[in-house]
Amino acid sequence: MTTVFGIKNCDTLKKALKWLDNQGINYQYHDYRKTGLDAEMLQTFVAELGWEPLINKRGTTYRQLSDEQKASLDQPRAIAIMLDNPAIIKRPLLVHEGKYYLGFKESQYAEIFA
Repeated sequence: MTTVFGIKNCDTLKKALKWLDNQGINYQYHDYRKTGLDAEMLQTFVAELGWEPLINKRGTTYRQLSDEQKASLDQPRAIAIMLDNPAIIKRPLLVHEGKYYLGFKESQYAEIFA
């Protein structure tokens, strides 16, 4: 099963879902805001990808963190912030055949689903 995690208003997520739809690939969509994000799920993401790549430093949510929060960011603090503000997680997060991928590039998805 292929699962795509993200939030509905993300343009990159929309591109990824459109690409999957155009290729006729079946997937399950998990919206962090509607379906939620629990600590166990996030721990799995961190174990697979690391906490640093999960943080979207280009997004509004990250930019709204205080300088102190940014400077003191470590794994426990990052996990707490991601649980409180799932919009800070880089999107989309794709899980396909037990492997985890962040972001969307058409060429990368073409390789994943080749």
